[in-house]
Amino acid sequence: MKRVGITGQNGFVGSHLYHTLGLNDQKYERIEFDKSFFTNDDRLDKFVSQCDVIVHLAGMNRHPDQELIYQTNIELASKLSKSLVRTKSMAQVIFSSSSQEQQDNQYGKSKREARGILDNWAKQNDGSFVGLIIPNVFGPFGKPYYNSVVATFCHQLNNNEEPTINVDSEVKLIYINELVQQIIQLIDINLYQSDFVVSHTAVHKVSDILTILQSFKENYLQNNTIPAFSSSFELNLFNTFRSYINLHKFYPVKYKQHTDVRGAFTELIRLNTGGQVSFSTTVPNITRGNHFHTRKIERFSVIKGKALIQLRKIGTTEILEFELDGTLPAYVDMPIWYTHNITNIGKEELYTVFWINESFDPADLDTYFEKV
Repeated sequence: MKRVGITGQNGFVGSHLYHTLGLNDQKYERIEFDKSFFTNDDRLDKFVSQCDVIVHLAGMNRHPDQELIYQTNIELASKLSKSLVRTKSMAQVIFSSSSQEQQDNQYGKSKREARGILDNWAKQNDGSFVGLIIPNVFGPFGKPYYNSVVATFCHQLNNNEEPTINVDSEVKLIYINELVQQIIQLIDINLYQSDFVVSHTAVHKVSDILTILQSFKENYLQNNTIPAFSSSFELNLFNTFRSYINLHKFYPVKYKQHTDVRGAFTELIRLNTGGQVSFSTTVPNITRGNHFHTRKIERFSVIKGKALIQLRKIGTTEILEFELDGTLPAYVDMPIWYTHNITNIGKEELYTVFWINESFDPADLDTYFEKV
């Protein structure tokens, strides 16, 4: 078992890496990190001495004071380097730099020089070091106006704001899950490479990204249609878009019923993609689920009985609760990285229809059990 510590474990990339490593807790032990460690040498040294691998992600991306960005990133790398020396650590160090290294700005300069600081530590102390040069990263839970233009657009569209394009350039992108898998592959081997260039997996103009996201808003939020995806990039972009929905305000969504003397007809979902539809009956006081997915799109539709649907984002404690009643059929979609369940809170049998965008594959479940 490798002991892995992540500076910046609560940040965008750090939190995804932290929780993904947690899916295989028999192979990796996660050493907890707090940003206060950088202000206390003893605590930083204790953290460093516990780690077989340190993934250094802590840093500053954006701030009105460009000099503060530079000073912060250099200071963090220097403090980590000094701690590695003090503790005589032989940990493998993986550093997150940026493709902006070659640009004429303080952020790019700070990442380039910080990479050099840690590379020098490795050379002088027979250490193991990988300096990742990473393209633009996008994915769920990124911070708008900070992590990426994708995060900003998703936030704006989900809050009925009008996005604007400053420069319609081509952007080289990598999805957060793809980046995390590359980092984990490096954790599993003892590689020395001071300038490991992480390849982008998609290239799109800013205007094209916005057009796709606007279509998601129209089709998914307004017309209850799951779009077709022409590439894995579009599926990843869709799951990113969904992560910015205000769950408190949006769910549960009431279905439109058409009634006449025969009874009622209700359209559950419109699909431009495939998947699998199933239904369950649940007796009173029974709970189903308590699991989460990292890529699948899933919908719970209650058509008879009373149900309580609960969701909790992995790594947080807030539980979202939605009560649904089959007399007014409604649905809740499950965001990725949210563990979820459904409980029959009524006195009669509960009927639930489930749709998921992938057919069941026992060899690739993408289902991880954790109690809400």
